[in-house]
Amino acid sequence: MTNPILKLAGQTAIYGLSSIIGRLLNYILVPLYTLKFANPADYGVVSELYAWVAFLIVILAFGMETAYFRFTQDNHDEKSIFSSSLYVISSINLVFLILILLFHQSIADALLFSDHKEYIVLLSLIVVLDSFSAIPLARLRAKEKAIKFASIQLSSIGVNIGLNFLYFLFYFDSNNPSEGVFYILLINLISAAIKPLLLVKEYNGISIKPNWALMKKMALYSAPLVIAGFAGIINETLDRALLKHLLVNNHSLEYAEAQVGIYSACYKLAMLVTIFLQAYRYAAEPFFFAQAKKENRNEIYSMVMNYFIGLVCFVFLFVSLNIEVFKYFIQNEAYWVGLDIVPILLLANICLGIYYNQSIWYKLSGKTKFGAYIALTGASITIALNIIYVPTYGYWACAWATLIVYIVQMILSYILGQKHFPIPYNLYKFFIYIGAALCLFFIAGKINIESYYLKLGMNNLIILAFVLVFYLIEKNKLFEAKS
Repeated sequence: MTNPILKLAGQTAIYGLSSIIGRLLNYILVPLYTLKFANPADYGVVSELYAWVAFLIVILAFGMETAYFRFTQDNHDEKSIFSSSLYVISSINLVFLILILLFHQSIADALLFSDHKEYIVLLSLIVVLDSFSAIPLARLRAKEKAIKFASIQLSSIGVNIGLNFLYFLFYFDSNNPSEGVFYILLINLISAAIKPLLLVKEYNGISIKPNWALMKKMALYSAPLVIAGFAGIINETLDRALLKHLLVNNHSLEYAEAQVGIYSACYKLAMLVTIFLQAYRYAAEPFFFAQAKKENRNEIYSMVMNYFIGLVCFVFLFVSLNIEVFKYFIQNEAYWVGLDIVPILLLANICLGIYYNQSIWYKLSGKTKFGAYIALTGASITIALNIIYVPTYGYWACAWATLIVYIVQMILSYILGQKHFPIPYNLYKFFIYIGAALCLFFIAGKINIESYYLKLGMNNLIILAFVLVFYLIEKNKLFEAKS
């Protein structure tokens, strides 16, 4: 029978096609934006706006993706579950749009965008369209239609990238950067509209009459996930939103926005771990639910964790030890001052990925409230560390706070998981892989070679040493899991 680990790898590869290619294409926008926005402050405005997008998507999607997977696992009436998910999302989004239309100027004032209330309206429409696409996309994932899923995602991304290059290469006015911000949002709105248009067939079979009882059950299941997701987004993106507002009291608005721009551009260099996480999460969640009733599920979950940690540690070393190459994705040297935070952010993303793997325990057991508790703990630490240290240390405080929070969440999830839904993870391998990666990183930093090419060559030999360690440990067990 098909090896479940290999099946997960195959699904991850296909989902990764849309995620990795999409992210890499969006990655191309970083040199474009940093080249055209000569002042980091202008790029900082774009980065802050998209930080708020992340918050809104969590609220407006209301955890219905996970609820859809959970309820279809136990209930064969998929159409009713699908319809109920859409009704919940529709209700929330309708209320949201009404509030935006009534208060968009006040919101713009609060975010220090008083002269650009149109930013708020465009941004809101973008997240509403993304929310309406979430459930039909989840339906494709549940049906394992990974190729169709990837093609829809890539179509939207392709429109976004194409229109961005068309505008910035031929129409952008460097003397009016605020217009550039407006068109970035408008282009994103157009690309977001592509997805529901391509998903029209997936909306078929929606029940005209709402199933109020089912809607209530799904909402109660997902509510803690929304809290957890919202708190998680605080950990992931609030630093970019807070950075400006915490610095503006002691510095000019332009300086504060410039710091956001520098931090955000360098954060993009940690995206290779994030790219893998995105692709992995699309495949992993339905995969983990599918394995839930199998006798060897814990063995599979443990093996997945081993391979996952090894791979993200490899990405950490690959990016960190080749930073002198990757920095050229940021075309403007004014942004390079923040490159030293990249390894910190890469480590943070490793811990976040481990936490994502562990989080399956409270989703499978239905104890989603623990996900909320963990995320709220992390969010509280994030807010406290940023408020205390950002005014003094700027974006360095943001980076370290991110790492500390993800370490805390990872540890809390492990402890609670072993108590309520024990999975025998191999902690020995965990410490071996993480420890080896960190040791090799610090060894590379101590080797002083003046030649640029010799230094890169030595660094990549060190990366190969890690690959060898991983291979030697896993070579006899790589294909052991059987379904």
